Amino acid sequence: MRIGVFKETKENENRVALSPQVVKQLIQKGHTVLVERGAGDASAFSDSSFEKEGASIVERSVISAESDVIIRVNPPELTEVDTYKEGAVLISLLYHLMNEELCARLASRRVSAFSMDAIPRISRAQSMDVLSSQSNLAGYKAVLMGANEMTRIFPLMMTAAGTIQPSKVLIFGVGVAGLQAIATAKRLGAVVEATDVRPECQEQAESLGARFITVQGEVGSEGGYAKEATEEYRQKQREAVNKSLFNADLVITTALVPGRKAPVLIDQDQVERMKFGSVIVDMAVEQGGNCTLSRAGETVEHKGVRIMGYGNLPSTLSTNASELYARNVITFLNHLAPEGTFLFDLEEEITDSTLITHAGEKRK
Repeated sequence: MRIGVFKETKENENRVALSPQVVKQLIQKGHTVLVERGAGDASAFSDSSFEKEGASIVERSVISAESDVIIRVNPPELTEVDTYKEGAVLISLLYHLMNEELCARLASRRVSAFSMDAIPRISRAQSMDVLSSQSNLAGYKAVLMGANEMTRIFPLMMTAAGTIQPSKVLIFGVGVAGLQAIATAKRLGAVVEATDVRPECQEQAESLGARFITVQGEVGSEGGYAKEATEEYRQKQREAVNKSLFNADLVITTALVPGRKAPVLIDQDQVERMKFGSVIVDMAVEQGGNCTLSRAGETVEHKGVRIMGYGNLPSTLSTNASELYARNVITFLNHLAPEGTFLFDLEEEITDSTLITHAGEKRK
């Protein structure tokens, strides 16, 4: 197969869909790899590093015209889809529940589009799970960003001038990003508390050294993701966490519901009761935000509280993020086309969950 990799065009996107190491593995399996000139520059992968592993560095138009398989990080623009070969395969984060027009266009071009964000949360798909690999990095970076914005240090420090007490960190959401945020904050010496609508997260949070704030009632999970909480449960959660929220030096929110606006966890009234000088890092800002005062791409200050609303945190760690994404992709590709030809086995769970458009039809 001829596999093409575009340079990402989304603003502030530094990742590339394949790393030189994964390109080498694909070529060893007999595939041809075309990489757009400069595609890896922002991830510290030069054109020569791809060429060294056997890739051809070409212009964008060549990739569109010749690629049987196109691998991307972000969803393509509609105008880009129009340049694809009819019957081509696209592997990308599509966020298909929020991009219906794009999916319709892909179907009209008879493109078989696989959405990497639709990988099912099952054990045999863990090595393909892009959302998990990228969320790990995002959780780590969120803590560093918050620490950089704070006016306090994280660890307990004993000095000749007196003892500095450790900072208090509160984390909403104990998924992959939240767990990494807990681990990072603990390594830096903070006192960490965490809460989640899924009671099964308590053991994981506590194993990393966080105190888990329990809430009466249960929401649970579905398909590996937290279910949407009821208004009654949100009120109980608010009451349970408010004491910790108002005492926290750093708050990190990670709560997302696939295909929907992010749930509101911190409103303006709560922000106004937080400590002067405290910081909120809202990791859900690209889906509306967990804090009502968050603004995408900005740090907002309200009554002495700084609210950071920066999305796409994996892009700020683009070398590692690209390496992990590429490993997820090659594992996924080997599953879909173990002998170099796509099987399109719609009875198989991973294929069925991720294949959004095929044979001119929109499946999801």
